[in-house]
Amino acid sequence: MLGVDGFLTRVQLVNSAERTVDLQYYIFHTDETGKLLTEAVLRAADRGVRVRVLIDDGETMAGDEQLAAIDSHPDIEVRIFNPFAYRGHVTFLRALEFMINHGRLDYRMHNKLMVVDNALALIGGRNVANEYFQVDPQSQFADDDVFSVGPIGKALSHMFEDYWNCANAIPVRALDDGMTSDEALAEYRKTLVEHHKELQAEGVDYAARIATGEPLAGMLSGKLPLTWAHAELVSDSPDKRHVDKGERVGRLMRRPVAKAVAAVQSELLMVTPYFIPGEEGMPLFAELRKRNVRVRILTNSLQSSTVLPAQAGYMPYRLPLLEKGVEIYEVRSRPDTARGSGQTPQTREYGNYSLHAKLFVLDRQRLFVGSMNFDPRSMHLNTEIGVIMDSPDLAQQAAARFEAMVSPPNSYALKLAPSDAGGSSQLIWHSQRDGTVIDYTTEPARNGWQRFKVNFLSLLPLESEL
Repeated sequence: MLGVDGFLTRVQLVNSAERTVDLQYYIFHTDETGKLLTEAVLRAADRGVRVRVLIDDGETMAGDEQLAAIDSHPDIEVRIFNPFAYRGHVTFLRALEFMINHGRLDYRMHNKLMVVDNALALIGGRNVANEYFQVDPQSQFADDDVFSVGPIGKALSHMFEDYWNCANAIPVRALDDGMTSDEALAEYRKTLVEHHKELQAEGVDYAARIATGEPLAGMLSGKLPLTWAHAELVSDSPDKRHVDKGERVGRLMRRPVAKAVAAVQSELLMVTPYFIPGEEGMPLFAELRKRNVRVRILTNSLQSSTVLPAQAGYMPYRLPLLEKGVEIYEVRSRPDTARGSGQTPQTREYGNYSLHAKLFVLDRQRLFVGSMNFDPRSMHLNTEIGVIMDSPDLAQQAAARFEAMVSPPNSYALKLAPSDAGGSSQLIWHSQRDGTVIDYTTEPARNGWQRFKVNFLSLLPLESEL
């Protein structure tokens, strides 16, 4: 679905709630979309719906602490996963605490989940912020959601309960800095009203689009038909770091995902914004290629990347993967077409476009969608969640979007070319602009400074943190 449809569906789900709303996110910014979703949450609570909000504390920004005010509502509770002791937003002080308490604070909850009435759910890679819904022309993250109904809804509810009741989920009142009070809630309600007026003054009428009920109404009525398929929930235990070390029994979602990937017989399509195969991934790709499985990967280019350390960690793997026959595509920061990108034609001409979806198509028969990147951080340092669906229909739909995004107008296809001296291979970035084929021998970047920074970062021993 388009990025804005992901936002509309979330608000409409909350508006339709009758009993419960559970929200679990790595990032929940109080920008335009965050405030509109918060407003819907307050309306739901005002009519007696029980609301629980669980948010990680790793990427909070100044202003996000305002969300704590809604905890004062009798039907809303907010908890923070693995919080910093310092509650301000001075970067130096947060970084200092992180260094001092690295062993604890390096462990983050990367899950993204919404469950309504223990029955309807959205799961995928999207956080709550303007860029993830592609409504901010200057910065857009292409992402995916799975709208789920049926038995999987109860499984997702049980998984949320595990996290809600774990030792790392700290009630926001225990971190109270004056934001959780009746006065703070009343003041925040005024802020939300003023926000509505500002949007209307700017000619942005999200309220009208939300009121149409679409796309949720279409999905529930059958006008936008759902695909019925067996779905397996895969997730990490809330205490993953102890499970990973063998200190406790629990779930590690990388195991069922790796098993599903290893079982591929003919073709693997992988979309991952941060791609660092590491010691675990390289043998997996080597084995697939040994069996003549076609492996095609879409990830961020340096030009589109918003996380340069992750890009630096990915760069050394390109040549060895290409030499094994793995096909690699890097999305451009401004695709030439909107097809498959999640963009609207109006936003395609602006800002920076970047991948954020985490999606694998297995033999065009099965599909994984979730929050897990293919990198060491997702494997070992973050908790993650996803679903594996046995659905040729959904797999074919995802494959069609993949084909659109790896087309020359939208991405760089990495190729190998012999060096002038006849030595080791060199990289070529093959693409197309305005119908003209272009081969770049220097890595496309926004500017020379970006290229210098990523090359410097590639010299540092950061991989285990990426």
